[in-house]
Amino acid sequence: MKAAVLTLSDKGARGERQDGSGPALQNWLAARGIVVIKSAIVADEHDQIVATLKEWADDGEADLILTTGGTGVSPRDVTPEATMAVLDRVIPGFGEVMRARSLEKTHHAMISRAVAGIRGRSLIINLPGSPKGAVENIEAVWPAVPHAVEKIQGSTRDCADVTSSDQR
Repeated sequence: MKAAVLTLSDKGARGERQDGSGPALQNWLAARGIVVIKSAIVADEHDQIVATLKEWADDGEADLILTTGGTGVSPRDVTPEATMAVLDRVIPGFGEVMRARSLEKTHHAMISRAVAGIRGRSLIINLPGSPKGAVENIEAVWPAVPHAVEKIQGSTRDCADVTSSDQR
């Protein structure tokens, strides 16, 4: 599986803050044998996010695109809206699981607006902007990610054929 990691941060894009969440996700993925083929930091600008997600999904290189940041409720948090603008299909379960798991750790999980879905042959998942939150959230949904990517890309294998290690 090949992945791309997009960090959304006004300060990071201006070079005023070092990105911690993007590298944390890249390290987490690498530890699982996932090749990160692209990474970038862009400002919390709807049009920039849309353009990057479209480019990365439409070039067909990334099976998985993770975004980090911009999923809260501040006026500059536009990642979910930008993501929804590019998705062909929404997969609500990813956001539901991430919020449920995060709620075990913080009440602030209730204000996460993270979404996930499909564009072309890519799975796109929004993650929180903190390194800890981003990793905890990808860990929460990871058991379903490889199978989802396989199905998105046309696998005709029956879901019942998934091995027990892929299941709960």
